[in-house]
Amino acid sequence: MPSASTKAAATDAVADTRLSPGRPGYRRMSFALFAAGVATFALLYSTQALLPAISADFGVSASAASWTVSAATGALALCVLPLSALSERFGRRTLMTGSLVVAVVVGLLVPFAPSLEWLVALRAVQGAALAGLPASAMAYLAEEVRPKALVAAIGLFVAGNSIGGMSGRIVTGWAAQLWGWRAALAAVGLMALVCAVVFRLMIPRARHFSPGPLSPRALARTVRTHLSDPLLMRLYAIGALFMTVFGAVYTVIGYRLVEAPFSLPQGVVGSIFLVYLVGTVSSAAAGRLVGRMGRRGALYLAVTTTAAGLLLSLSDALSMVLLGLVLITAGFFAGHAVASSSVSRTARTGRAQASALYQSAYYLGSSAGGTLGAVAFHAGGWAGTVLLGLVAVLGVVSLTLYGTHAARVENRKSRETYNRAAAASVLRA
Repeated sequence: MPSASTKAAATDAVADTRLSPGRPGYRRMSFALFAAGVATFALLYSTQALLPAISADFGVSASAASWTVSAATGALALCVLPLSALSERFGRRTLMTGSLVVAVVVGLLVPFAPSLEWLVALRAVQGAALAGLPASAMAYLAEEVRPKALVAAIGLFVAGNSIGGMSGRIVTGWAAQLWGWRAALAAVGLMALVCAVVFRLMIPRARHFSPGPLSPRALARTVRTHLSDPLLMRLYAIGALFMTVFGAVYTVIGYRLVEAPFSLPQGVVGSIFLVYLVGTVSSAAAGRLVGRMGRRGALYLAVTTTAAGLLLSLSDALSMVLLGLVLITAGFFAGHAVASSSVSRTARTGRAQASALYQSAYYLGSSAGGTLGAVAFHAGGWAGTVLLGLVAVLGVVSLTLYGTHAARVENRKSRETYNRAAAASVLRA
């Protein structure tokens, strides 16, 4: 039977073959997943900046048009868990490639949708296809990257999300102003096609993946295990609440900015999404934040920044609205990077399913935020959308405070148990 030192040596040997900054393959892996992240968010939210134009073309309300976003994110949330199970059998790399291919093909068909109903249906199919990417990417990173470099690696993938969200909205905004919203969606489809090719050419082969059988019973058992973990459940809820804020704000902001007192043209509204660059920086810096402040400290900073941004966005001065969007974006992406990386580190088994459950909660939050944000905007204007966001932020604060309290109680119990054991040992001696 192998000794403890032999096991430790074997673990170290595995860790030594994993990717980390400065090692061969790390840069290719980072660039490949960055490209996948760009394609994912560019396609998933391709209609978000176009909602006013879609509303005008089909003669529908903001809440009806918002379903072109919510259908995609909702379908992704529903399909991410079963597709993550497929990744356990066929491999992360294979599933990510297949998901990108299908999503790009549908993306090239979306501009030809003859009605809003067809547009929503195609977007749902596209969201379902994209479900194979997020959880598989997180599991791939957890398996192939050294633990100390994991938060930074996931931060780069999330940064790709922010670049994709930004570039997709800017491209659609200006293309829609020049040639209409259908041409704008076609441009995003072509951009995603380029990203898919880059991903396939650059992504390294998995070296630490071991395929497992497809077993619905085993999948259900793994899911039950994750759902019974209090820390994972808090992380899932935090991801959903952060995304509720983000989905609500960015679904509705276009309607606010094209109306008085701003009355901005579609191209300028699309350019507002340059603030996503802030998300690129904050998500990539999440690892350093956790190192300095701890996971909960980083989450407190993220929610405070998000809440401040929501309050600033109530102003009728465009500069204050833009500053508010900057803060909301920075807080959201930092919080998302911290929560998602914490899921990968917390789950000891079934990492793909743990990440898939996080992604399901995250995109359900996006779907709920987009729909509820539009309803709140219709009922109470921008103030209604901000109120919805503040309620979600309060939920994140409550969960984080509860987690801090639970950790203190657990530490106190551990110390008491240790002290009792030490006292008993002294008495026996």
